[in-house]
Amino acid sequence: MAEVRKRGVPTAVVCSTPFERLAKNQARVLGVPDLPLLMITHPLGGIGMDEVRARAAMALPGLVDLIRRRIDD
Repeated sequence: MAEVRKRGVPTAVVCSTPFERLAKNQARVLGVPDLPLLMITHPLGGIGMDEVRARAAMALPGLVDLIRRRIDD
């Protein structure tokens, strides 16, 4: 993701809450400290599809915002 972001492609990482700090640190180390994180509730594994859809719906506004900001740039 870091290399894609560096090329100017709108990029984000979907990340569950316990891994937010790790994701931010990795983005910084890889040279993209502004890499957007679309946060979802943990865990994602072991849950039903209805809950997966609900979490995706919660992350969707962040994705839309990312795309809009890219279009406005």
